Amino acid sequence: MDLEKNIQPLLSTKQIEEKIKQMGEALTQAYQGKELVCVCILKGSIVFFSDLIRSIDLPLTIDFLRVSSYGHATVSSGEVRLVQDLSQSIEGKHVLIVEDIVDTGHTISFLQSYLKAKHPKSLALASLLFKPSRTECEVHIDHLGFTIDNHFVVGYGLDAAEKYRNLPYVGILQTNEESS
Repeated sequence: MDLEKNIQPLLSTKQIEEKIKQMGEALTQAYQGKELVCVCILKGSIVFFSDLIRSIDLPLTIDFLRVSSYGHATVSSGEVRLVQDLSQSIEGKHVLIVEDIVDTGHTISFLQSYLKAKHPKSLALASLLFKPSRTECEVHIDHLGFTIDNHFVVGYGLDAAEKYRNLPYVGILQTNEESS
C-alpha cells in the first residue's frame, strides 16, 4: 500500500489487541462496582479508546475532550489548548483518561489539572504508548500499553499532519534523513 511506504512497523495489530485485552481485564477488576466515565482524548486516541472500552466488562459512560499541542508539526509546542470540553459532569465519578501517547507530558499534566478541578471521585490515566526519553513533566500512568523509544510514530489513531490514523498497527514514520 502506498500509504505505508515510509512506515517501519513497530507494534503489530496482534500485539496491540493482546495488550488491550490485558488492560481491559485489569480495568474491569479495578472499577468493579464503581461509576466509571472513560474520557477519550481526541483525535489520536479514538481507535485505542474504542477497542479499550469494548474490552472493559462493566457498565460505563463515555465522553470526549479535544486538546491541541502539535497542530500540524511533528514536535509538541508545549502549549496545550482545550478545543472541545466534556459534555457531562464528572463530579463524584471515577474518571479514566484514555490517551494514545504520553510524550513530553505537557498534555496529560494539563488535562489532569483541568479534570481534577471538576471534582471527580478518582482520576486515572490509561495510555497506549509512553516515550520516557521525551518526558518534561512528571506523569503517572496507571494503565500502560507499551513503552517505546523516541520515534515519531503513526497508525492506530496516531497521525502525522492528520494522515496515517487508519493504519491497523503502530509504525515509525521514516523521514527523508532516516530513509536515506
